[in-house]
Formats: sequence, structure tokens, C-alpha cells
Amino acid sequence: MKKLIEIDETTLTKLKILSAFEDLSVKKLMEKAIVLFVQSKEKEQSEKLTDEQKEDIGLLLLMQQADRNDTVSREEIFKALEE
Repeated sequence: MKKLIEIDETTLTKLKILSAFEDLSVKKLMEKAIVLFVQSKEKEQSEKLTDEQKEDIGLLLLMQQADRNDTVSREEIFKALEE
């Protein structure tokens, strides 16, 4: 996906200098910076969650991984509940 953004000259000059130090293209440097920023924000958000919210997200992730074609009979469910 290609997106055009406007960057002021001062920031662009700083990006060019940093990219030279990092031995990366300006594009790669910006991509790396964005990934780090997003990870930082995700971590920040996850630290704000309550234990119940964390459990809910964990359950949601497990449900997304489940095979929807794998079914269990009603008898097997009741048998497991009796144990």
C-alpha cells in the first residue's frame, strides 16, 4: 500500500541524517519507527487493562484460533461435565 505524507523540511533533514547513521533508506527508517511506535502504544494500552479485560482478550484470541469445523457431540459435552 502506498501512501503519500507531507513532512516539513526540518524533520525530513533529520530523517535523512538518521537514515545515514542507521544505514537504512528513509522509507525503511520511517517504517521501523512506525512499528516501534505502534508496539509501544499496544504495550501501553495492555498495561492499562484490568485482569478481567485481559482474560476476555485471551479468550477471544483462543476462540479465533479454534477450528470451527471441529464439533463435539452433546453426549461428549455432558460426559465431560460429569467428570
